Amino acid sequence: MDFTQTHFALFGLPQSYALDRNQLDAAYRELQNTVHPDRFAAQPEAEQRVAMQWATQVNEAYQTLKHPVSRGVYLLRLQGIDALDASNTKMAPAFLMQQMEWREAIEEARAAKSIVALDALSDDLRATHRRIETQLAELIDAAKDYNGACETVRQLRFMDKLIAEVGDVYEELEG
Repeated sequence: MDFTQTHFALFGLPQSYALDRNQLDAAYRELQNTVHPDRFAAQPEAEQRVAMQWATQVNEAYQTLKHPVSRGVYLLRLQGIDALDASNTKMAPAFLMQQMEWREAIEEARAAKSIVALDALSDDLRATHRRIETQLAELIDAAKDYNGACETVRQLRFMDKLIAEVGDVYEELEG
């Protein structure tokens, strides 16, 4: 096995943002079965170490490709672009305004202890997340607009944080 290959090559997948999650999962299970350290327990220590390195690389690659934000960041890094560069905070004004509205809606649902409001907000956030993922696939895979994809990755990361925040409020209200 080649430690320098891309995560996509490791799993035998095309290098694109849009990927077949079932193919990724199947390739991961197959590789994990092949390189799992338990299979090398009776082998010399050097082979056990290599198996552990492979298992670690397979796990890291899977986690990266499985998560939409991480996959976008990784694809942009392959193009020499740091999508999460702290000095690049550019964000569309309309998205910034929407962020503020979502945060206010979360606080209103929390204050009102309204599961119904959280459900509606959660649905809206998840729909927006899917739309941004589609946009990111278009920017990276079709348009090859890597600079435009940077902002979209940051938007998607923000959506993940908001969805997690809604989850926290659910726990507060149900607990």
